[in-house]
Amino acid sequence: MENIDLINSFSEFKDDKNIDRVMLMSILEEVFRAALKRKYGSDENFDIIVNPDKGDLEIWRNRIVVEDEMSEDDNEEIELSEARKIEPDFEVGEEVSEEIKLHQLGRRAILALRQNLISKLYEHDSTNLYKKFKELEGDLYTAEVHHIKHNAVILLDDEGNELVLPKSEQIRSDFFRKGDSVRGIIKTVELRGNKPVIILSRTAPEFLTKLFEQEIPEVFDGLITIEGVARIPGEKAKIAVDSYDDRIDPVGACVGIKGSRIHGIVRELGNENIDVINYTKNVQLYISRALSPAKVVKMDIFEAEGDKKAKAEVYLRPEEVSKAIGRNGVNIRLATQLTGYEIDVLRDGVEDDEDVELTEFSDEIEAWIIDEFKSIGLDTAKSVIDKDVAELVSRTDLEEETIIEVQRILKEEFDR
Repeated sequence: MENIDLINSFSEFKDDKNIDRVMLMSILEEVFRAALKRKYGSDENFDIIVNPDKGDLEIWRNRIVVEDEMSEDDNEEIELSEARKIEPDFEVGEEVSEEIKLHQLGRRAILALRQNLISKLYEHDSTNLYKKFKELEGDLYTAEVHHIKHNAVILLDDEGNELVLPKSEQIRSDFFRKGDSVRGIIKTVELRGNKPVIILSRTAPEFLTKLFEQEIPEVFDGLITIEGVARIPGEKAKIAVDSYDDRIDPVGACVGIKGSRIHGIVRELGNENIDVINYTKNVQLYISRALSPAKVVKMDIFEAEGDKKAKAEVYLRPEEVSKAIGRNGVNIRLATQLTGYEIDVLRDGVEDDEDVELTEFSDEIEAWIIDEFKSIGLDTAKSVIDKDVAELVSRTDLEEETIIEVQRILKEEFDR
């Protein structure tokens, strides 16, 4: 087998993957030196000349001429009579350079060398691919649907690189067909074995941020900054924006006339409802804006202390409570995510001497169950009793049996 035959596979790989000349030569030399070391015990006295443009390679072994029967190392020394078969005027002490052909390595060594070469090439390609996409983590990326599995969509980009969009990273309303173009952000890149696995996400908050950067020129130019994002993918999102230029209305610039600017983003996210609010360092005002469309009457702020998280007790008129909570508690959950404060919604101006706060039943009802009711604006015994069981099941994460038992405990208190 000639040298050129061995590296045919390399030439094909090179053309396909666009490996640069320097790296090409480095890989070839590394692989051949490993083969020489296995065959001769050392590769230090070999010169390897690679010509990647022509697709050929030369191996030369350099040995010192010694007297006949005086050679101690056949790899580094050559006896005079053997040297003169190569060139008749060689003398003792001179250096002989002799070309080594591949067939001299042996068939088994050649097969191993070929496999090692291919392995090194793919390893190099995988490493480069990993580095390339690792630098793109958090960036917007577009690829085409290649095939669809039950738990993931496999995508290919323009260069044929494979990306994975897991079910968990898809918006609930997403529906793809082979050939569809899909946008998302590069969420993670990790090596599994020698293969880079590139995970695309459409549910990450950063995806919304990148869409704003792409679709809103003022955000792209840095005139408007995004200070916070909270999402329930495919359902609702809140994004806080700010501008250091008083002449720019950040909310108006992001939304556009009649929502013209934000419409494309909403459509990309499966009609996800997006609330854009003005960011402020005033905590009370920020929380009030985050609870929009509800109107807050007053608020008490409790900063984080020890193991206790930062909390806000927000008072609203009774008719505003449902707005603050939102359908299935979505609005208050997003406000909590966006501001970083646990938000307790309380009714303002409602007095009922006969009613009792749920926290008074903490010895009979577990704290997490009480918190579940409070998360949807029900903080008193009567407010829970007055609700239909089916409604409470739909608005909380509580089981029907749990709700019935809580209502029983509360009713017994009033019966007494």
